[in-house]
Amino acid sequence: MYVRTLPVTREHPPMPAPLPGTMHITDKEFQAFRKLIFHEAGISLSDAKRALVASRLARRLRHFGFTSYTQYYNHLMDQDPDGHERVQMVNCLTTNKTNFFRESHHFTFLREHVLPWLQEQVRQGTPARMRFWSAGCSTGEEPYSLAMTVREALPSLANWDLRILASDIDTSVLQAAERGIYTADRLDGVSDAQQRRHFLRGRGQWEGTYQVKPELQQIITFRRINLNEEPWPIRTRFHVILCRNVVIYFNRETQRRLFERFADAL
Repeated sequence: MYVRTLPVTREHPPMPAPLPGTMHITDKEFQAFRKLIFHEAGISLSDAKRALVASRLARRLRHFGFTSYTQYYNHLMDQDPDGHERVQMVNCLTTNKTNFFRESHHFTFLREHVLPWLQEQVRQGTPARMRFWSAGCSTGEEPYSLAMTVREALPSLANWDLRILASDIDTSVLQAAERGIYTADRLDGVSDAQQRRHFLRGRGQWEGTYQVKPELQQIITFRRINLNEEPWPIRTRFHVILCRNVVIYFNRETQRRLFERFADAL
């Protein structure tokens, strides 16, 4: 093997500029928060995320009146015994991009293959029981899409024991998911027929919004679960686990360990 030796340079590429209105975060501060979010949530942040970290944490600095990221870090380390502020920090640094029936072929596969297989198992004597987990559910579009898919494929659920666990590490998005209220533009991907069947249309001050009907909400349990923690606060096993567009924020070792744990939960 031949290795070409390049001249050593002391110059470093310029760091991303802080966003307008955001105070400067030093390299030492960024590295400290980088390690902390990896420890707390398994999220691996590249150097390119420096400006994002500074921008998103700036709101917590303003909340406390801190003038540096070091002050906020020290607060997390020394003055947050119940971990409440660490939860707020994680909320700030997580990304929540989702929509109804995102990557629709996944739901087509469920409808055309998984659900018929489960029905056949019941016909052969297996208990009529279904357990699904939406891991990383964000604001709820995925578990509600899953619930709609099941209800449409199995119109009569009276004899089925059906439960969907929907989890996320971000408590703010879980609150929104539990409310199940969405503006019209968020229902992109939901057909008019599905809107009529599964949503209540807002009136008066709620004009322009849609709320998921109770029959969908009652089969879903929303819970904060940190996928990086062991063990998970879960006692059941699942027929299907959806964890989509989540593991891209983890490094390879964390991904490998997570996939093994998911397999053990099936």
